[in-house]
Amino acid sequence: MNDQPVHLALVAIGGYGLIYLNGLLDKTDPGRFVIDGVVDPWPENCPRLAELQARSIPVYPSLEEFYRHHQTDLVLVSSPIQNHAPDTVTCLAHGSHVLCEKPLGATVQEAQTMIDASQQHGRLVAVGYQWSYNQAVLQLKQDIHAGLFGAPKKLKTIVLWPRDEKYFHRNNWAGRIKDQAGRWILDSPANNAAAHYLHNMFFVLGPTMRSSAQPISVQAELYRANRIENYDTIALRCLTENHVEILFYATHAVKESYGPVFSYEFEKARITYALEDPVIRARFQDGSVKEYGDPDAVYLQKLYDALDMAATGVEPACGPEAARSQTCCINGAQESMPAIGEFPKMLVTISEEEGSRLTWVQGLARILQNCYEKALLPSERCIPWSKKGLEIDLQAYTHFPRGSMSGQQPTD
Repeated sequence: MNDQPVHLALVAIGGYGLIYLNGLLDKTDPGRFVIDGVVDPWPENCPRLAELQARSIPVYPSLEEFYRHHQTDLVLVSSPIQNHAPDTVTCLAHGSHVLCEKPLGATVQEAQTMIDASQQHGRLVAVGYQWSYNQAVLQLKQDIHAGLFGAPKKLKTIVLWPRDEKYFHRNNWAGRIKDQAGRWILDSPANNAAAHYLHNMFFVLGPTMRSSAQPISVQAELYRANRIENYDTIALRCLTENHVEILFYATHAVKESYGPVFSYEFEKARITYALEDPVIRARFQDGSVKEYGDPDAVYLQKLYDALDMAATGVEPACGPEAARSQTCCINGAQESMPAIGEFPKMLVTISEEEGSRLTWVQGLARILQNCYEKALLPSERCIPWSKKGLEIDLQAYTHFPRGSMSGQQPTD
């Protein structure tokens, strides 16, 4: 084990990057790391800026400016989705390992660029899907590999998380398909807040401990109630290379929170999880039960593993190759319904909750829960407002968009 502290930098410290900064300053052995600097064009948004200044930690407006003054072992990239790939490639080119926050990037071609850069420069990239570093998930994945549950049949997940107007107005890219410069973002529940749970279904089915199952087709239904460019509600069905069915339901347009809840069906057992009782359990056909624990038990395990990665060169549990499946699925889903469906105005309610405006759709939570239980898409339940998406072939899918991406006009 390398006893020398890991020199690191943080990119973006006002949003999710604040979680990493708090973890370093409050919950990590200070002997494990040295912060060489932080990169943020708007550092004043970070509530711990004064503390950084008191510690004489320099702040830079760009990675290029940072690297004019430093070489560093590890960079924690928490910039907006459209910056994940270029920021990661810049860090790799300067000899740094990277922990890139999820999702991997906006498009499959960006994912490949990151993979190629990692190989070219001989540096590692970890992707911040925290469940992929948790022992409960990794032990479950080991048992899947060992055949304890038999062959996988169907995996499904539902996440109903209300998000108010402040959420969509917190920056200039939330809910958008592209930024003002024309770069893909594809921000959505499935590619941001709930991306972990879509990724996890591919991850646990991966042929190795550090890989994910590959999607070969996807059919999605995309809807919105909020005045945003992209969708706030998604239901999708995806098939993996081994023809395992994956179903995913997520929305921000509900009044009350529900989930994540998942059910992974295998030949010999059903594996379940629900947030109100946060333990992953396998229930076998003979009535026996095996528990794996809470997948959120050590939320910052990805940070600790990234420090080990930079110190010793050990490969991360979730690298860009493993994270690429979620990106591929999201790209295909976007092409499955390029014109986002609009919920009927008569069903959309805007309520004031302690000074924040929440837009939600009457009956949506019940409909999605019913679709989840029956493993169907809304159009297959003949819901009046539903629209059937195209089935997108994801085999040899190397570029987004591959087909037509019309109907992208913003509504704000």
